[in-house]
Amino acid sequence: AQALEGGPPGKKSFVVLILGLCLAISPEATPTYEGRDPISGRPVQCDRCPPGTFLRATCSSVKKSECSPCPQGSFTELWNYIGRCLRCGVCGRNQVVKKECTADSDCQCECKEGYFYDQRYEMCYQHAECRPGHGVLTQGTPEKNTVCYTCPQGTFSDISSAHQNCTNHKNCSEAGLQCVLKGSTWHDSVCANCEELKGKSLCETDIYLKEIIPSFFIFHKMNIKQLRRIVQKLPSKDGKKPGESLELSFSKLHARICEWKSSATAAHIQQLPRGHWEDPVHHGETTFLGWTGFPPAELEVSGERDSAETAAP
Repeated sequence: AQALEGGPPGKKSFVVLILGLCLAISPEATPTYEGRDPISGRPVQCDRCPPGTFLRATCSSVKKSECSPCPQGSFTELWNYIGRCLRCGVCGRNQVVKKECTADSDCQCECKEGYFYDQRYEMCYQHAECRPGHGVLTQGTPEKNTVCYTCPQGTFSDISSAHQNCTNHKNCSEAGLQCVLKGSTWHDSVCANCEELKGKSLCETDIYLKEIIPSFFIFHKMNIKQLRRIVQKLPSKDGKKPGESLELSFSKLHARICEWKSSATAAHIQQLPRGHWEDPVHHGETTFLGWTGFPPAELEVSGERDSAETAAP
């Protein structure tokens, strides 16, 4: 308005007229396509159908294109001249509907809870669990996998989890107890009452260490055949061996070990089968409890790992 002030009356009127015409035709023109007149066979410009509809009848020199709404279960997202709407998509394996299909848009899918979309394979995969000795840095989302990190000094994680962070080691001295085993990245410190330890042999103190037995088997990547043999040979109160373990999965084998641990005595722990495994970090022999004798309290069963962020597999 300020640009027009003081100008010649004729010029002002002309500019106002142009602005009015621009406002009047501001909506975009309907997209067209080139068709053929069914009577004369000559080329004719026909209107396309808007999103959410399809071309029911083509135009001619005397009538416009005839469009109809997409029936339920179908859609069109663009201006079109197709003879039928597109069928709504179906979510794939391990996916759920994020947005329902409508007449003018297809459905949108996302990975169900606990899964993420891997673009390399165009599939949803379960969020990785951070192994013992690692905590969750970033929880998984429908678009990204879990991100793990090595538990820093003074903390541990004794389970495989897609949610749990590292936990501080127990402070035995603050509780008036003696440290029987120093905590590591994959197990807590083990404490015992000083009075109860008096007069007991090294073998008799093993009872305090049974709490970390399940974590030991999870932390060290033992193949399933070895684990089945160990479960098969677990000593019991009545001398009977556990039930058949040849067909048990890793999770069921660990559950069987946890069940055995709850009632195990020091004598049972000393009867555990002897053996050694390769440490996954230092590639050396790892000893534990009844296998080669338990190490002193200040000795780490497994070496400390360098603290670094690691992407879960």
